[in-house]
Amino acid sequence: METAPARDALERYRPWQRGTEVLFWLLVVGINCSGNALTNWMDASRGGGATLQPWEPWVWEFSSGLVWLLIVVPAIVWFTRRAPLHLDNWRRRLPWYVLASVPVSLVHVLAMFGLRATAYRLLGDHYTIDSLPHELLYEYLKDVRTYAFIVALIHGYRFVLRRLQGEVQLLAAPDEGPPLEPVERPERLLVRKLGRDFLVATQDIEWAQASGNYVNLRVRGHDYPLRITMTALETKLDPASFVRVHRSWIIHIAHLVSIEPLDGGEARLQMDDGQQLPCSRRYLPQVRQQLSEGQRAALPV
Repeated sequence: METAPARDALERYRPWQRGTEVLFWLLVVGINCSGNALTNWMDASRGGGATLQPWEPWVWEFSSGLVWLLIVVPAIVWFTRRAPLHLDNWRRRLPWYVLASVPVSLVHVLAMFGLRATAYRLLGDHYTIDSLPHELLYEYLKDVRTYAFIVALIHGYRFVLRRLQGEVQLLAAPDEGPPLEPVERPERLLVRKLGRDFLVATQDIEWAQASGNYVNLRVRGHDYPLRITMTALETKLDPASFVRVHRSWIIHIAHLVSIEPLDGGEARLQMDDGQQLPCSRRYLPQVRQQLSEGQRAALPV
């Protein structure tokens, strides 16, 4: 029921995902800075800018690009992960995105000016700013467009990934008649993937990890995001099979292989798929208790 080529392509991409994302931003910023530097130099040459040094446009552009790469883009990625935009919340969250553009631009401009001043000093020159308020406003009008483009690009990229891997939805009650199963604790979940629907049993969930407004469900080696909080998900899973091990993790106890105690009362959980998950000191006694109860239940009467 899944689209095999898309699924296989996504699985092959996963090990390269982080490196590909970093390379993408390096290329985008590098190409943009190089193009802008060449354009500035050509414009200055045609205008008779005899005082412009050949290295100045490169310092201007790459000081800006370096700040975007090292500070601004990671901050935007973090912010969009913590407060993603969706069709049901964009009106509420859009003002926060607009407000966030101000500190984004302020950090970018001040750090950029600092890098330029340092580069000029190392090259035996002096970097001057005629009017800081004017420059801040001028740079903000440019930054807000770049900021909006980056936000749209990040959300579009994540949307494509979710479409490829599939999104989980809780089964709702039917329009007529009683539900086939309790909606409060469903036995199956609906997965939408590339225009196709299929059902997965909640008992097939190996573990779940919180990720912003989503919880990623691991099912037979695949991750499916479900829009729900960890607390709400915990109430919908069978407490005899699932246990909370961390504020960001829930595991299916049947897939737990071993518990490795760590300093400070925490532990590392070894799952049967090879994953190692954290277990906080707060939840470790609950995990041990559930394991003990499961062993007693397995004994013959």
